[in-house]
Amino acid sequence: MLFPNLSVAGILQIILLVLVIAAIIMVIKAILIVPQQRAYIIERWGRFHEVKQPGLNFLFPFVDRVAYRHDLREIPLDVPSQICITRDNTQLQVDGILYFQVTDPKLASYGSSNYVIAISQLAQTTLRSVIGRMELDRTFEERDQINATVVNALDEAAASWGVKVLRYEIKDLTPPKEILRAMQQQITAEREKRAVIATSEGKKQEQINLAMGMREAQIAESEGQKQAEINRAQGEAAAILARAEATSTALRQIGAATNSEGGMQALNLQVAGQYIEAFANLAKTGNTLIVPSNLSDMAGLIAAATTVVKKG
Repeated sequence: MLFPNLSVAGILQIILLVLVIAAIIMVIKAILIVPQQRAYIIERWGRFHEVKQPGLNFLFPFVDRVAYRHDLREIPLDVPSQICITRDNTQLQVDGILYFQVTDPKLASYGSSNYVIAISQLAQTTLRSVIGRMELDRTFEERDQINATVVNALDEAAASWGVKVLRYEIKDLTPPKEILRAMQQQITAEREKRAVIATSEGKKQEQINLAMGMREAQIAESEGQKQAEINRAQGEAAAILARAEATSTALRQIGAATNSEGGMQALNLQVAGQYIEAFANLAKTGNTLIVPSNLSDMAGLIAAATTVVKKG
């Protein structure tokens, strides 16, 4: 016997203990807790059975097993750096990063033996193909186009692997040192050219501003002279008009005074005085003295002048 010293009751207790332990193990094996954003692939007798979703799940112990565990979150994948040759035969070292997500856990398990390696290798070959169709300068200018082309190519191929390629980003584009040196010289020359152009544009604008300033100053000066001439002409016209008005008023007053009593005698006296004063001035301003032939007949001259005044 296996246990000769044990009684039947002892043997039954051992068997019961073994059954309890086996039952506990069976219960533990039957309970499966799937975390959030995870998917577990269950195989029964070596064949696909179902996909367990997050939460509490149950299995048949020793019949079902978890074959694959997938993370359904967005996964970043660092694509190894590689050397690409551009259309103008320039070597370019490219480093990028890929973002993808498992959308079909069953296809991700059985569609490819290793979808991560497959995506990484396909990203490298697609990138070499895209850059090979571009010249060096365009690779720096059209990063968005390169990224979009790689994503479209990967997404189409990865659909059979149960994977969705979300985006691809180029982290670094590194040309050879000689190309970098030439590019730096080109950038320096371009900046110097822009500086010279900016300086010449500044001088041009300065000359334009000076010319416009002189033009505006001359226009303002001519406008001022024009206005001054207008003002002088208006002043002279006003003065002439005022003198004419004064002369007209004086003549009217003289005419009124002549018609009044004693007015003519006063006029005769005034004319005689002015006549004598005129001859006195001629004697002062010239060497020749004009003397009327009838200077002795002063009364006749005054009467003649008075007659002219009456007729006027």
